[in-house]
Amino acid sequence: MEKNLLDQLREITVVVADTGDIQAIETFKPRDATTNPSLITAAAQMPQYQDIVDGTLAGARESLGASATPAQVVSLAFDRLAVSFGLKILEIIEGRVSTEVDARLSFDTDGTVAKGREIIAQYEAAGVSRDRILIKIAATWEGIQAAAVLEKEDIHCNLTLLFGIHQAIACAENGITLISPFVGRILDWYKKDTGRDSYAPSEDPGVISVTDIYNYYKKFGYNTEVMGASFRNIGEITELAGSDLLTIAPSLLAELQATTGDLPRKLDPVNAAEMAIEKITVDKETFEKMHAENRMATDKLAEGISGFTTALETLEGILAERLSSLEG
Repeated sequence: MEKNLLDQLREITVVVADTGDIQAIETFKPRDATTNPSLITAAAQMPQYQDIVDGTLAGARESLGASATPAQVVSLAFDRLAVSFGLKILEIIEGRVSTEVDARLSFDTDGTVAKGREIIAQYEAAGVSRDRILIKIAATWEGIQAAAVLEKEDIHCNLTLLFGIHQAIACAENGITLISPFVGRILDWYKKDTGRDSYAPSEDPGVISVTDIYNYYKKFGYNTEVMGASFRNIGEITELAGSDLLTIAPSLLAELQATTGDLPRKLDPVNAAEMAIEKITVDKETFEKMHAENRMATDKLAEGISGFTTALETLEGILAERLSSLEG
């Protein structure tokens, strides 16, 4: 019987679930899972996960005591909720879960380092080894420097909101464990900028961006893993077959599982090693210059941080309302 595309993809690429929906993770059984503020906020509003939200609020109240104000309880619960979801996810998967640092710290190196340590401490207090956690940080220059500090403490990082080769090179040169270059958001920007309705998968600007990053890493022997993210269709995914990892939303996992046909490997380290690629050293000045010259990366990084910040503010409101309901 002909294999479906998802089974074939798993033979050459680590498949990761891009969701905070625990039921979806149970369905597709990926090796790893990633979350972000938008996904956690969405999951926190689902009735089936109300026990996680309520348990996190109750734990925060217990930690702070009866004299703590509702605002203090919500603040602590907010800090703990992503880890609460992460712990549930780790009961299902064999590999790692990515838990994101507050997007409002994206330009604060010291604050990001402190929050990364705090997240790891929460997991370790729950009996989870740090090698099963990736601290997810926006790929600003400040975020990359924070991740470099954490990596030296064996706190492994996943650099997200990554749209340009300059971000990818800076991550590799700083010894970051994994990057999540965004495919669909790049496509969104180019469709809006050019007025085009669609791109063929092989011409998709997001696919081309991730392909270039993958080939650069393999050409120069970097250990940083490439995990394509933010997909709009399965054509983008099949064009990146062979990437180290791909993090995929449940709806697209289902579509891959329901589709049969041949899935050729598109990304291959052997081929990359033979390519003529210029090596670039990216220091802070070079990073800022390349970023300023890349309109798409500039726009999408700012937009991504803003979007995650909005999601976090929404989550704070949800927690405040739920606490009020629980405590009368």
